[in-house]
Amino acid sequence: MVKQSQTKIIVMEDDIAMAEIVAHKLQTNGYLVRHATDGAIGWKILNEDVPDLVVLDLMMPEKDGFEVLENIRSSQDKKIAALPIIVLSNLWSNEDILKTENLKADAYMVKAYFTPDEILAKIKEVLSKKAANN
Repeated sequence: MVKQSQTKIIVMEDDIAMAEIVAHKLQTNGYLVRHATDGAIGWKILNEDVPDLVVLDLMMPEKDGFEVLENIRSSQDKKIAALPIIVLSNLWSNEDILKTENLKADAYMVKAYFTPDEILAKIKEVLSKKAANN
């Protein structure tokens, strides 16, 4: 299992306040965090230094989260294609949730309904499942 202190997470979120809240919670719990304010920057960072997990907003400029999710899952790089992804969005329609499930997101969380502690718990849960499957 990867040591938590070595676990790299990229937070793709255009809402700076939300990104800072999530990043702070993760960093104070020993995770290495990179942040991207749009999907195009996030995709570039992700390809330069593949993280252990992606926290992905859906509504972002340049390249939205759906496109990023599609790019990750269709990547020729098996490590990228298998990345655990937690969607963290204010979109909550069944259509949006179903679309991310079809693209094999590992979890879907509506920002307004979850605290930073609950987001952290979900990240730990998804990373544990990944470690158990490796």
